[in-house]
Formats: sequence, structure tokens, C-alpha cells
Amino acid sequence: MGDFNLALVIVAVVVCVIVFLVNVYLLVNYQHPDDANQAYFPKFVVVLGLSVAAISILMLPADVANRQACRHAIYNGACSLTLPMKDLWLAVYILDAVLVFFVIPFAMFFYEGDQDKSVGKRIKSALMWMVTTAIVCALVLGILYGLVGKVDFTIRHLSSSTTSFPSTWTFSSGQPCIGSDAHQCSAFSASPSSEKTWTMRTTFPEYVVALATIVGSVLFAIFGGVGIACLPLGLIFSFIRRPKAVITRSQYIKEATELGKKARELKKAAEALHQEERSGSKGRKFRKNVKEVEKELFQLEEDVKLLEEMYPQGEKAETTWALTVLGYLAKFVLGILGLIVSVAWVTHIIIYLLIDPPLSPFLNEVFIKLDDVWGLLGTAAFAFFCFYLLLAVIAGAMMLGLRLVFITIHPMKWGGTLMNSFLFNVGLILLCSISVIQFCSTAFAYYAQATAAQEIFGHTLESLRGIKYLYKYNVFQIAFVVLAGLTFVYYAAFGWRRKKPSGRFQLST
Repeated sequence: MGDFNLALVIVAVVVCVIVFLVNVYLLVNYQHPDDANQAYFPKFVVVLGLSVAAISILMLPADVANRQACRHAIYNGACSLTLPMKDLWLAVYILDAVLVFFVIPFAMFFYEGDQDKSVGKRIKSALMWMVTTAIVCALVLGILYGLVGKVDFTIRHLSSSTTSFPSTWTFSSGQPCIGSDAHQCSAFSASPSSEKTWTMRTTFPEYVVALATIVGSVLFAIFGGVGIACLPLGLIFSFIRRPKAVITRSQYIKEATELGKKARELKKAAEALHQEERSGSKGRKFRKNVKEVEKELFQLEEDVKLLEEMYPQGEKAETTWALTVLGYLAKFVLGILGLIVSVAWVTHIIIYLLIDPPLSPFLNEVFIKLDDVWGLLGTAAFAFFCFYLLLAVIAGAMMLGLRLVFITIHPMKWGGTLMNSFLFNVGLILLCSISVIQFCSTAFAYYAQATAAQEIFGHTLESLRGIKYLYKYNVFQIAFVVLAGLTFVYYAAFGWRRKKPSGRFQLST
């Protein structure tokens, strides 16, 4: 048994190292050339944040494996040799909250500070904003914890009389207790008056995690519900809208000329907005125009990319076109597989979480049967479904960020992502990762039973005063399913169409 625990520790260390290296690779390849060899502190925060998010997702499968480490123990002290998962959960999620609400805002304020100022003044300005945020958060958390930082557990008082040891047993559904009188020894036959509420104060770290989970759950229900549908359907419709053949040189010149004209118009609009900003005019119309220019610029970049695909150039043009075709085929295959996973997720939520009592454990049984085939196969599938949910959140955020006025666009581009966009998306991933874990621990409660995650996110969070009703009535799950259905209808009706620039921005100068 000790060998198994040692192997689990080694696997955990190796996975952490791999996650760190992968995140460094993503940073190097996604960063904008303007940020090369500079902005080291924001880059450190990005790598740390992505690592914490990935590790937090992988901790739930590790928690399940850790629980199984002493399942067949033959001596009482075996479970004391396993990983201290509850302490690790609290440490990771406290670090998550600190990164989201303090470190990432500081890094963004510092990065976006006036470049003409000295480093010291930029740090001072960023610290002022961060300290203000810290004071407000501390006051809110302290007041809420003092007033409603308690958990209310519903318990039922059961009692039964005693009698001499019988020679025969006569228990039945009609007489579940010892003796002839009706006693409250069965939770099924006990009267409602036997129910009482047991109140205790939760720990402050658990309360911080709970509130961060609520904030993340709101974003998760919106972005995750949209993303669970648009992630696979976006890949499928990208294949449908793919370029069917290589265009001629004359067609390429004509299209390139039109795109050049649009680029010049956008440049003039951006310069005019810059002048308007310098003059101090930052009203509602200005912000709307900035949003529209960003949309037009994003669409222009997509058009340029599509034109380059339709007319590959260079000595290896044929090879480039062949790779383009294979890339779209891969998107189609991944889209079909993703659609299967999305349908499985939504089906599982409906039949296991929204219907009481559940119709079937569904995916819980699938993971258990996979574990019977090979010890880590079910755990790997479990981790995949959790990661897919996080990818759906990111896909939903990217889709809605291009359509809602009050959300800033922070697109992730290969070789063209500025650090402020990186930091924004890392903060979003971190905030939603807590909710993804809570959601997965609830959705797969049968498979992940008796884990430290269930103790934190199952019993404590769902019994927290003032918050428990959101989970009691499945508010987030219902919103998730409804938004997934609406997004599916939207994509079925309009997803095959290609978006065109609107040209709605109107400059006031």
C-alpha cells in the first residue's frame, strides 16, 4: 500500500512538471512580438495561473485515486499515508482567489500603465489600485463571514428501544425496529418532526472558496452553457465554411485590394478615436465606437487569414493547400467527437442532476466500468470530461466576448497575444476552474464519493447559509442546460453563415 502512495506522489510531481513546461510553451508561442524579452512579471503570472488552473482540474482525479489508495488496506494506519487532499484543495483554491482578485489585476494595471512613466511610478499606481481592491474585498469577505459564515446541516433524530438478544430475527418493512412499539429508528419512516438543524461556523478559507465558487458559477453557467454547444458546432461549421478550391491570381488581387481598402479605413478610424481619447472625450458613443472598431479589426484579420488559405504562395504552395485541407478535416472529426461529448454532458446533467430521483448514474457507471478494465482508465476519462468542460467555458467566453458590448475583447492569437489579453483570459480560466471542479464533484458524486473535494464542495458549500438554495434548486445547472439549448438552436439557424463587417462605427470628430 505504501508503494502505491509513493507512486501517486511521483505521478503528481511528474504531471506538475509537464503542466509547467506546456504552459511555458504556450506562452512563448502565443505571445506578441512586442512582448518578447520584456514584461517578465506578467509572463510569470500567466504561467503560474495556467499551471494552477490545470493542476486544480487534475486534482479531482487525483483525489479519487488517493481515496482508492487505502480502500483495500489491511491495517488501520494505511489512510494516514495518503496525500492530504483537503489541505491541498484549500491551498490551491486560496492561491486561485489571490491570483484572480489581487495578483492578476496588479499585473494588468502595471502592464497597461503609461509607458512614459518610470517603473517605480507604474508599480506605485498598480499597488494603489490593488490595495484598494484588497481593502474592499477584505471588508466584504469579513462582513459576510461574520454575519452568514455558517453552515446549516439538516439532521434527523432516530431512536430505538433495547431488548434481549433474540434467537430469531423478525425485522421487516412493517416492523423495522426492535420491539412492538413504533420507534423512530428508520430515516424512511421517521416523522418530519424528528428533523433538526445543526448549525456550525465554517472555516474562513472554506468560506473564501465558497464565495469564489459562486462568482465563478455565474460565469460558468453563462460561458459554459454557451460553450458546450458552440465548441463542437463551431468546428463543424468551420469545416462547412471552408474554402473549397484555390482561387486564381486575378481573384486574389481583387480580394486583397478590397481588404487593403478596409484596412486603411480602419486605420483612419483608429487614429480618429485616438485623437478623441486625447481630447478627453470618453463617453458612451466613444466606447461603442471602440467596440465596433475592434469587431471590424477582428473580422478583417479573419478575412486575411481565409484569403491566404485560398491562395497559398511560395515554393511549397501545393503542400500548404494539402495541409489546409487536412486541418479542416481534423476540425470536422474533432467537432463530431466534441458533439458526442457535449450531448453526453447535457444528457448526464438532465438525468442525474435535474431529475429527482436520478434516472441513472450514467457517466458515473461508465467511469467505474472503465476502472474495472484498467485502474487508471476511468480516472483518465473522468479528467478528460472535466477538462472538456473548462474548454467549453473558454469557447463560450470567446464567442460572447465578440457580441456583448460590456465584455472586452481579448482574443488569443498564435504569435500575436499581448500580455493584458493573456492575463484577462488566465483570470477567467482561474475563476471558472473552481466552479468546474465543484460542478464535476456534484455531477459525478457517485464516482467521486468519499473524497476531500466532496467534503468541501458537496457538504459544506451546499449547506452554506444564504447560498445553499442556489444549489438546492439547481439554479446553475438549469441555466447551463437552457443556454446550451438556445446556443444549439442559434447555431443550427445561423452558424453556417459567414459573418461580415457591419461598418456601424460613427466617429464624432
